[in-house]
Amino acid sequence: MSIIVFGSINIDLVAKTPRLPLPGETIIGSNFFTAGGGKGANQAVAASRLGASTHMIGRVGNDNFAQELLTNLRFYGLNTDNILIDKNTHSGIAIIAVDDGGQNNIIVIPGANNHIGDADLERLKKLLPGATSLLLQLEIPLDVVQRAAFLACEAGVRVILDPAPARSDLQIDLYPLIDIITPNEVEASQLVGFPVNNPETAILAAKQLQQRGVKNVIVKLGDRGVVAVTADQTLFVPAFA
Repeated sequence: MSIIVFGSINIDLVAKTPRLPLPGETIIGSNFFTAGGGKGANQAVAASRLGASTHMIGRVGNDNFAQELLTNLRFYGLNTDNILIDKNTHSGIAIIAVDDGGQNNIIVIPGANNHIGDADLERLKKLLPGATSLLLQLEIPLDVVQRAAFLACEAGVRVILDPAPARSDLQIDLYPLIDIITPNEVEASQLVGFPVNNPETAILAAKQLQQRGVKNVIVKLGDRGVVAVTADQTLFVPAFA
């Protein structure tokens, strides 16, 4: 199995704090660390740790974070030959506050991720003939996501989209290119325009996404589990405690 992940790479700047600050408030945190992140890079690390041969296509910036990010991806066995160092901007950055209860808030500054475009799509074209799946997310320009999905379909490669961060403006002609879409409750609600907060509404949302052309839908319901709807069956799988 050979997987291509086409998408975002961020450095996470994480502050641990007893509680999240109110607007205008300064509080004292308990810990700070940096970590590799980005929805694309997270997918790539997960695929590699599961044993798949994984290629990451994306960009980092012209800053001290770039080598840290590339070293981190290589540590997890990823091929980084197709990650471009963009000399005209900084790496993607996520500033994250996490409280003692696990709640968080996040500010993402896309940096190099916003510059992904034609040169990156050319690298994708070269890798697609040997791939089984292309994994996509929405932390890079939406038109580039659509073009990448189209190239994968032309090459007969399965397209898996994590539609995050949530948005409601996906082009209608993107949906038929998607083999598997994996929204959580918030993202599913944004896509279909009604609240998705239990297995029943998740099934309704999944069927609406299928009507738009998506082949298979997995709706993630957090600690309640997942709903999966295919052409042949509908499944609810509870979460592990």
